Amino acid sequence: MANVVEAQGIFKTYGQGPQAVEVLKGLDFSVLAGEYLMILGPSGCGKSTLLNILGLMDRPDAGEVLVAGQAVSKMDEDARSRLRSDSIGFVFQFDSLLPEFTVIENVTMPERIALSRVPGPPDGLETAALRAEDLLRGLALKGLAHRFPSELSGGERQRVAICRALIRRPALVLADEPTGNLDKHNGDLVFRDLRNLAEKEGAAVVVVTHNEAAGHGANRVLRMLDGAMVR
Repeated sequence: MANVVEAQGIFKTYGQGPQAVEVLKGLDFSVLAGEYLMILGPSGCGKSTLLNILGLMDRPDAGEVLVAGQAVSKMDEDARSRLRSDSIGFVFQFDSLLPEFTVIENVTMPERIALSRVPGPPDGLETAALRAEDLLRGLALKGLAHRFPSELSGGERQRVAICRALIRRPALVLADEPTGNLDKHNGDLVFRDLRNLAEKEGAAVVVVTHNEAAGHGANRVLRMLDGAMVR
């Protein structure tokens, strides 16, 4: 299988002079299509900064990131935005579902936004709705399709957010502390769903968390401490 994302010598520093803090210290790793990678580390070790760089929401000070085979360091912001929209899905600690829209409308929202920018086929929204139903069915959520976020539990909302992240068939899914607001039972369901969807969708899934118990079931576990990968 091909690498979906590669980090090559990634460095990141915040601040200048005596106040400078080196957050990432020469990180090198890659993730294959269909791989479920867990990055474990304590709060403040640089996990979220790394995910922001992999997700093209921030730039490293040195090093290169390749997403779907494309080197991104010299891309302008428009090109980075297109690649992010087309190839990357995000799951955050907070589900950020739009309260005025139903579950299925929330799941299809990334596709609706994409179609508003670049018109697609006439049946684009219908196809997106069918895709959303399939994703919801796969997570045993199809019965909630026409409910509003306020009618769901925290675990259900976060699993809907996973469906939203996958609606455009991204090559890469990035999850930042996706179970941080959930109890153990619902957290275990979210990790299970991410693992299963990596296998079913063939996406590379990268999860960062401080939860040591979350590593079970991952294809590979990396550990971060003070901005570096450790054994």
